[in-house]
Amino acid sequence: MSRLGLLLAVAGLGLALLLIARQDLAEVGDLLADAGFGLVLAALAHIPAMALNAHAWRVLLPRRRRPGLGAMTANVWVRESVNGLLPVARVGGEIASYRLLRGEGVAVAPAAASLMVDMALSILSQLAFALLGLALLAYAGAGVGWGGIALAMLCGLALAGGFILAQRADLLSRLASLLNRIGGGLFAGFTAHSARIDRMTRRLWQVRRAILACFLWQLAGWMAGALEIWLALWFLGAPVSAAEALAIEAMIQAVASAAFLVPGALGLQEAGFLGLGLLLGLDPEVAAALAIARRLRDLIVFLPGLLAWVWAERRIGRSAAVEG
Repeated sequence: MSRLGLLLAVAGLGLALLLIARQDLAEVGDLLADAGFGLVLAALAHIPAMALNAHAWRVLLPRRRRPGLGAMTANVWVRESVNGLLPVARVGGEIASYRLLRGEGVAVAPAAASLMVDMALSILSQLAFALLGLALLAYAGAGVGWGGIALAMLCGLALAGGFILAQRADLLSRLASLLNRIGGGLFAGFTAHSARIDRMTRRLWQVRRAILACFLWQLAGWMAGALEIWLALWFLGAPVSAAEALAIEAMIQAVASAAFLVPGALGLQEAGFLGLGLLLGLDPEVAAALAIARRLRDLIVFLPGLLAWVWAERRIGRSAAVEG
């Protein structure tokens, strides 16, 4: 997977450079220079969205061992950084965040169960956000291909529904039990852990208040991401309404999720910005500058997140060595 990811990253980078190079580079450079430090502020505006997503995940954890909002926000920061910058098909971040949650003292079952439920709900909340974005695009008069959109929505619902059904059908413990039988009892410990995780997952789905709260906080997190777009375009000298910023963010997030195999949705994200700019009447150079501003966000926010992950892993390793 890492080799495929690297190949896709190289191809995506080439596409991104080609798309940007087809614009008036001098004008794009002038726009970025005029925006200056404002683009740093726009990048940092991603922090509230991470905090909202952290709280959404946090409500699924047992109150007694629930980490603080700061620790959970740092966890989400690492998760997004790994998924956004590394060739891990947008699952490596979940593994990293699970390890960090365990490092905070959360037991195996609630850590794994809350993560799986959070992932399933994130698919549903992003679908809701994408539908909101499409409605706002239609309201703005943009031509929208509803047939393809309906198919994409059905695929998303099928993915989320399948994920939820698998969690509620004890699929993990069934697979672990099968593996243990094939291995002649070598995986008894893994089977026991899997059974506890499945029980905790079923229990979580029955707590409707927590499920609804997680979904709504996630949706708020998706919407908060539009602040980055609004600020970036304001500093680039092409202000848009809050509704237009929401529509752009919703569609760009949908593109990034659909292109999960491509690290950082390289190339496809740039194409998305240029296409949305065309639909909303933005100059191509402004759309290109906005795409570059989004990549600056990756460097300003996510690159330090990778460094924080390395530091956290070393801290966890030292703690395990001391306990051992």
